[in-house]
Amino acid sequence: MNSLTKLKSAVFALSVIVFIGCKTKESTNNANDAWLTADAIVKSIAVPEFPDKTFNVIDYGAIGDGEFLNTVAFKKAIDDCNAKGGGMVVVPAGKFLTGPIHLRSNVNFHVSEGAEILFSKNHNDYLPVVHTSYEGVELMNYSPLIYAKNQRNIALTGKGILNGQAGNDNWWPWCGKDSYGYKEGDVKQIDPHNLPRLRTMNEEQTPVEDRVFGEGHQLRPLFFEPFECTNVLVKDVTFTNAPFWVMHPLKCTNVTVDGVTVSSHGPNNDGCDPEYSKNVHITNCVFDTGDDCIAIKSGRNNDGRRVAMPSENIVVENCEMKDGHGGVVMGSEISAGVRNVFVRNCKMDSPNLDRAIRIKTNTLRGGFVENVYVKNIEVGQVKEAVLRINTYYGIYANQEGEYLPRIQNINLEDVRVENGGKYGVLIKGREKLPVKKVTLKNVIIKNVDTPLSVENCEPINFINTLINNEKY
Repeated sequence: MNSLTKLKSAVFALSVIVFIGCKTKESTNNANDAWLTADAIVKSIAVPEFPDKTFNVIDYGAIGDGEFLNTVAFKKAIDDCNAKGGGMVVVPAGKFLTGPIHLRSNVNFHVSEGAEILFSKNHNDYLPVVHTSYEGVELMNYSPLIYAKNQRNIALTGKGILNGQAGNDNWWPWCGKDSYGYKEGDVKQIDPHNLPRLRTMNEEQTPVEDRVFGEGHQLRPLFFEPFECTNVLVKDVTFTNAPFWVMHPLKCTNVTVDGVTVSSHGPNNDGCDPEYSKNVHITNCVFDTGDDCIAIKSGRNNDGRRVAMPSENIVVENCEMKDGHGGVVMGSEISAGVRNVFVRNCKMDSPNLDRAIRIKTNTLRGGFVENVYVKNIEVGQVKEAVLRINTYYGIYANQEGEYLPRIQNINLEDVRVENGGKYGVLIKGREKLPVKKVTLKNVIIKNVDTPLSVENCEPINFINTLINNEKY
């Protein structure tokens, strides 16, 4: 990135900081300013550029017959590209079986149209363990299928397919559900030596290097995880058959996800989960997922409070949420907080879509969500609620603690919903710290059973809003 580009990025970043600083002090908000801020965030994000050099994996011994294991060949190509100053590592048409792919700085890993990368079903191929994360808690576990740690200027591009080969015979049964291949008596993630052990380590803040899982444990790996990386690009590729979360930028700065298709219906197959990350642009994507399409996170309980890095400055636009439980979700791993989220020009239409916009936390998580702007959203159908804010979220044991979540400045504008499901707006705040500053402007919700169910929330600001043809 040249000096002029760096200067422009700095100026845009400063404008975002100034705007948000003002917003948090204002008693009212100006939505037009918010969208100018969203534009500034997008312009401030450094998209990586690479030298015009190519490194074809075939030249390093790769064979695209679907049987030969290409882990070593891919590594040689990536290492050589990195050592020579960067460029594009090209995977040509064919079927390439491999273990985990570890990206390095200044490498654009390009999966050509007609290429399909098949990730090994041999779990030992994902050892030794690496520093990664599981449901908002850091640990040493199986390597993500595609991984990068402390790298700069990395990309995953091309119109090829990344096939995790997870299914009812691989990775998925560990979730413990019959529908994903689990059989009574098999090992599963909620067995004492798995998630309960990790939860205890989180509570006691065991050093991460001592939180060793992997072999002998049943915690599924991430698909693509850039960890503590700067300037990350994911463009045009298709992800399918993921073991767990699909894209998980963790502690990253400047992330662009553009034109990506996620078609994966396994357990916890979230499409994109930025966590402890800032300056993230998700655009022109199709999410056809088994869980939330986009879920913005920032650590679970003590781990989130230890890291103390909010996820912030996240812009989602021009995306289609074809299938998934939630359109854009914040939580539940949210202990470090989320701020400055902008969602515009998206379509959400799925019989499995429970909520279009969702915020979920509890008093063990705590955290905060503030400055959320949603505009120009078309929703075909939604099961539960168009907007769902829940400060009592919990699917495990007791979720009550001492950390009251703070939720404020949530704005929906120009939203059209044809079939609204059970609720138009469903909010469950806390008496000691109610939800604040919720605005619905030019929102039309049709065919909903109960327009509003609101507890412990300041009065909602309705502007030109119709629910079941009744003005609010």
